[in-house]
Amino acid sequence: MPQQEGVIKFRLDYAEAPPVHGEQIVEINAWRQVLFRLGLVGRDTQRYGGYAFGNVSRRLDGTAAHCRFLVSGTQTGGLAELDSGHYATVLDCDIDANRLSARGPIRPSSEALTHAAVYVCDETVRFVMHAHCPEIWQWAEALRLPTTPAQAAYGTPEMATEVERLFARTDVKARGLFAMGGHEDGIVSFGATAEQAGQALVGCLARALALAADEGGGE
Repeated sequence: MPQQEGVIKFRLDYAEAPPVHGEQIVEINAWRQVLFRLGLVGRDTQRYGGYAFGNVSRRLDGTAAHCRFLVSGTQTGGLAELDSGHYATVLDCDIDANRLSARGPIRPSSEALTHAAVYVCDETVRFVMHAHCPEIWQWAEALRLPTTPAQAAYGTPEMATEVERLFARTDVKARGLFAMGGHEDGIVSFGATAEQAGQALVGCLARALALAADEGGGE
């Protein structure tokens, strides 16, 4: 059964605070618009119970052991454009304790724990994008994508542990992308720049479409 979107599954320590300066979101927000136009972020009444899907983040500072990052707010996926009022600042995260601390004008995405896991695994990662792409997800095995197991639900310590496993045992770092086996259509890309993270996602979509066309005997 598909999981319900938008449900925060971690313990959240949240306090309302003013938005960050607009220049801090310019780069990630531009790519977020690209993803929205491609349908990789959005809202569809026929999918996921009508809940919005997809979120993006950028690291602010810190090390693998401790980092701060901006992440789009919960259930903002259906908005065509975001501003600084739609982003939360994650101040601290304890994956093992399933706890996250955040401030801002909006609560962080329900996928914030997964974003945190990627940042913890690789200090060079500055941007993370979580999209929903049926084409990539359905062709993940043929594309040989690193994939988390079906029993690992989104936004949980189990998912974070599986992200760590992918970084330790697969070529996920070189690919800059993995599929979420237990989260319908869920794909996560990442990179040192927003363009690197975005291109990993868009390039993989093109390869998935090519596989689908070849399977269907397309010209």
